[in-house]
Amino acid sequence: MDIAVLGGGNGSHAAAVDLTGQGHRVRFWRRDSAGVAALNAAGNTLTLKDFKGSREIEIAVVTADIGEAVAGADLIVCPAPAFAQGDIARAMAPHLSDGQVVYLPPGTFGSFLMARAVRDAGSSADVAFAETGTLPYLTRKHGPREIAITVRATRLPTGVFPLKAKDHALKVISQAYGSVEDCGDGLSGALMNAGPIIHPPLIVMNAGPLEHFEHWDIHNEGTQASVRRVTNRLDAERVAVREALGYGAPHFPLADHYAQDGDEWMYGRKGHEQLVDSGDWREHIVLTEHRYMREDTQQGLAFLVSVADWAGVAAPTATGLLAIASAICDDDFHTNGRTLEVLGLADLDRAGMSKLLSEGL
Repeated sequence: MDIAVLGGGNGSHAAAVDLTGQGHRVRFWRRDSAGVAALNAAGNTLTLKDFKGSREIEIAVVTADIGEAVAGADLIVCPAPAFAQGDIARAMAPHLSDGQVVYLPPGTFGSFLMARAVRDAGSSADVAFAETGTLPYLTRKHGPREIAITVRATRLPTGVFPLKAKDHALKVISQAYGSVEDCGDGLSGALMNAGPIIHPPLIVMNAGPLEHFEHWDIHNEGTQASVRRVTNRLDAERVAVREALGYGAPHFPLADHYAQDGDEWMYGRKGHEQLVDSGDWREHIVLTEHRYMREDTQQGLAFLVSVADWAGVAAPTATGLLAIASAICDDDFHTNGRTLEVLGLADLDRAGMSKLLSEGL
């Protein structure tokens, strides 16, 4: 397939090399024109490090022109942060065409947000937007042109907006990610997002060490029993919201990520141990700016709290973490995060929401 990969972070670099390695023709778009020029000068070559060792991968197209990346692509993979989705959607809108599929791994209900942004930008293209529960890779850049993939996802529960486009969208996505699984509509996909469950307790409950130490492995020293207990409560609230909205199992409970047996989670067996053993997450974290705070808490956790409120489900752990995170950042994530209110959907009743999710805009 022709695949556009959008974004300049760890996940986008991993997708560009991984999908190229599978034999797809990848067009890799970054905003950073200097970074694009440097990669062009290096022959569009990135070094991939994974369980097979180290090898060079040549990307077909690396460009700062989003039209060159997107036009005619069968699949558009956008692992960019949730707060970048609106700008990216508006930029790519003039270049979209019927039948294309946009995949957000994960999305924070970006499937709806991007569909609306594309429409509001004047595009009438019939495009499907899909989102899944996690990035398809545990990955970190080791340098400007070196990307390490520690683990690849073995299960990617995916929801599609609008639902009527599901069969086509999943067929296209599965050609790039064979581990994709149908989990229904876009809101169901958004409520599979593991980032707002794993990361807010880590960033909030490790606030002191993060401000004190120059480097801190938030997934090793930071994942203590007390944090796990909070994470379990938070995830139970997510599952309760899903059940209240009529979404069935599997809910991919986060406890399976840490378990040695039982149901396999998104990263398969021992994903957490492999992540910690890699040492790639021992890093300098700016508490108030890190994506665990600004994406997974301000955007993702705020979204979960707002959906819980709308569905009439008590979510004290999620609400409390959101309030403490707001205080840490001297901000108000409940009013300026991604919520149903901010998205203009809070006044919909259940029937109205169901119609929107099924039929689209």
